[in-house]
Amino acid sequence: MAPGTVARDQLTGAVRAALGGGRRLEAVERVAGGSKKGVYRLVMDDATTAIAYLWDDAENYWPAAEGDDDLTDPFSPGLGLDLFEAAHARLDALGVRVPAIRLLDRDGTHCPGDLAIVEDLQGESLEKLLARDPRAADPVIVRLGEALESMRRHRAPAYGKVAVVDGGGTSRGVSCEGVVLDRALRDLAEAASRDPRIARTRERLEERLLSLAAAVRPRAQYAVVHGELGPDHVLVDAGGNPVVIDIEGLMYFDVEWEHVFLRIRLHDSYPPLRVDGLDEDRLALYMLAQRLSLTAGPLRLLDGDFPDRALMASIAEHNLNKALELVHA
Repeated sequence: MAPGTVARDQLTGAVRAALGGGRRLEAVERVAGGSKKGVYRLVMDDATTAIAYLWDDAENYWPAAEGDDDLTDPFSPGLGLDLFEAAHARLDALGVRVPAIRLLDRDGTHCPGDLAIVEDLQGESLEKLLARDPRAADPVIVRLGEALESMRRHRAPAYGKVAVVDGGGTSRGVSCEGVVLDRALRDLAEAASRDPRIARTRERLEERLLSLAAAVRPRAQYAVVHGELGPDHVLVDAGGNPVVIDIEGLMYFDVEWEHVFLRIRLHDSYPPLRVDGLDEDRLALYMLAQRLSLTAGPLRLLDGDFPDRALMASIAEHNLNKALELVHA
């Protein structure tokens, strides 16, 4: 079922608890984006605004899959308030700007599902700023690089979701590269089942994945990575500072995973974020793995009711061709 729009009266009590009395909730506006949770702008009668995140099955466009609730899998869906709260605490402690929390409700007091009400950053995303005025985006990207450096310097002796590792838990697998390889092989199988071009090249893609993984040397320390840090997941506040959102997938992992994603999403705007000392073998493996993920994921999302189907189809097509280039080169 496609997500709907949460009723205003469902959030009235939550707004009162989050923002105090003396204000009346006038409107609840669904914010574009958010395929795993509902994102709503709350507009008060005095023009004060806030953002509500709602995690509930009715808000999730992704078809359910086995292992979705396995938090020991670093790549399982980032769903729920526990992951959000742990990620928020870690980033805030590192000095990385995230929307301030106004209310957390994991008991269903105000509406079904997990609920967070946070600060509303009414500025544009980095993605929109880059499209409108790339030069104006330059200082934001520099500051984003400073935030990424703080995340990179913070090391953990284990990999996995921040909520799991900080809670003393253990993640599946024996290494980041092993987890990535397993996931990439699953993504390859899914993509091959949906597109004949991948099916015809499946054997070569699998051989390439195995060869790249075999070249990666062991590592025993891991950095903080967002995991999907595209320019649409960075807002720009009134002071021109980057504000990181969609943080539930935050994990301790190889920093190369983050930088491959940044390269894919930022294109010509990536160079200011480049850092020395990245492992070229990991970069090569993770690039192919992410191309396959960005093929299989959108194709899987199209099995459901996601509304912007043309966008998802274009993402899948672009990354499918990039994956094929990596084995035909």
